[in-house]
Amino acid sequence: MATEEAAFKLVLKEGAFELRDYLPRIVAEVTVTGTQQEAGRKGFRKLAGYIFGGNTTARRIEMTTPVSKVRSGQKIAMTAPVSQIAEGGEWVVRFTMPAAIDLADLPTPNDPSVTLKTMPAERLAVIRFSGLARETSVTDETRKLQACIQSHGLEVTGAVSQARYDPPWTPWFLRRNEVMVPVRMAA
Repeated sequence: MATEEAAFKLVLKEGAFELRDYLPRIVAEVTVTGTQQEAGRKGFRKLAGYIFGGNTTARRIEMTTPVSKVRSGQKIAMTAPVSQIAEGGEWVVRFTMPAAIDLADLPTPNDPSVTLKTMPAERLAVIRFSGLARETSVTDETRKLQACIQSHGLEVTGAVSQARYDPPWTPWFLRRNEVMVPVRMAA
């Protein structure tokens, strides 16, 4: 059985670049510190604990994709993508909850650092890439995304996030990763 992905409408596709309109969605998220890799591991463990029964009803919740990670605390301008993945700092790691479950129906996390919230509908500019999502590859793909955003006359409205779609046992060369950022038409 395939893993559920967050629902979106594809607005534009040009090679690896896409514009997507995402519907409102519910996420479980946690803020963690460390490098990009450390934060990803810490956040994933805490969120996996929640969906695998670490909640007030011991209910298991189906895994969905992507698992996303964004630098916390500031809006990152696309003209400085390297600072988005600088070592240290805080990161927000998110799991999207299955679409069939309402926020009111989700059990309360046992870990108080895990929070549940509704993300608003948004348009995201996305670049898809394969391989390992190391800091250097994320930086390179973010630069490509910046060029596409500029060429389409879009304005960045939020922080760059990284999205991963595959379990860790997937061979590195088959892994699906993305960098994404909320956008709107430039004024």
